[in-house]
Amino acid sequence: MSTAPAAGPGTRRVPVWDNARAACIMLVVLGHAIQRLTYDSDIALGLYLLVYAFHMPAFALISGYFSKSDPPSRRQMTRILTDIVAPYVIFEALWTATKFMVEGSANPNITQPSWTLWFLLALAIFRLVLPYLALLRWPVAWTVVVSLSVGYLPNVDSTLSLSRTLGLLPFFTIGWWLSHHRILERRDLLRRRRLSFRLGAITVFGVAGWAAWFFVDRWEEMNLRQWLFYDENYAAIGVTDWWAAAVRLALMVVALILSVAFFALVPRGAYRWTAIGRYTMYVYLLHSFVLYPLRESGVLRDLEPTWIWLPTVVAAAVVITAALASAPVPRLFRPLIEPRPGWLFADPSLTRRDTRRSDPTGSRRPGDPEPADRGQRPGDDPAKGPAVP
Repeated sequence: MSTAPAAGPGTRRVPVWDNARAACIMLVVLGHAIQRLTYDSDIALGLYLLVYAFHMPAFALISGYFSKSDPPSRRQMTRILTDIVAPYVIFEALWTATKFMVEGSANPNITQPSWTLWFLLALAIFRLVLPYLALLRWPVAWTVVVSLSVGYLPNVDSTLSLSRTLGLLPFFTIGWWLSHHRILERRDLLRRRRLSFRLGAITVFGVAGWAAWFFVDRWEEMNLRQWLFYDENYAAIGVTDWWAAAVRLALMVVALILSVAFFALVPRGAYRWTAIGRYTMYVYLLHSFVLYPLRESGVLRDLEPTWIWLPTVVAAAVVITAALASAPVPRLFRPLIEPRPGWLFADPSLTRRDTRRSDPTGSRRPGDPEPADRGQRPGDDPAKGPAVP
């Protein structure tokens, strides 16, 4: 049953997007939480591969859906710096300090993102290149070509998260394309979940989950987890043949199919846990500090039996996600995650807080307008299309 209060006229939200973001960020935390279990359990490894096969592509799709391809205004350019670049610098500094205190040494290098921070740089680059991609006749096709091609280039690596950014760029572009052409609205997919779609989605995940577990030894031999990271060139993964890009293309198709199945299963109503989707950046940036001591201490290794410990870790990941999205966390960590460095800009008014603000994945706070028939930005007229900044 839906328990969230209904929004007033003109401020209706589309709960499916908050639900999708909440589910995605839970999968992010889950993937990181069970990573150490994958060395000792085939079932954990199968679950890990299934999650990594689609969860970041799905996140990129959502982010693209809520991105504008219009030439950015001064305020929008400022927000790339305040919403993405500033938190990146802040958390890189925090990670450097953490590693120095725990490990006794650290290598401060802002061009090499620490752990989860790569996605912030990816979002910044996505936003910067989108207006140029929108000028092309076949933007999705071109980004697929780019994604497949960079795997042959050894100099495109994790520096500034470029390898992952270009690898996942097609999914971001597909998300924007769906929004730009109003595909979901025309088919009324944001309100309704057809039973046939749900049954098909369950079947897809059932088959994918079985394949991830049953062929787990084969996936280990081909180093599948490295393929799913989009972080290494083909030669570094171990494939030097000319057809290496075909593997990435196949995995991109699988990711898209699983993402569609995932969105088909996302509830359309508003629930108490829907609010998690409004604070995804808090969960994303903070959960790694919670998991870091568990991962590095070795307490998640050699845990038997798996049928007890894997569900326990999964439940813990859900609890961590909910806790980091709870009300006290944003109040405490807002200066780090949503900084307003007015002193940095010639026009400090560009950093003032306003109700139109959303985080880099498109998530809005309670009360921010989001018309029910689309994920429009505040000020959009459903009958006329997006407002021009």
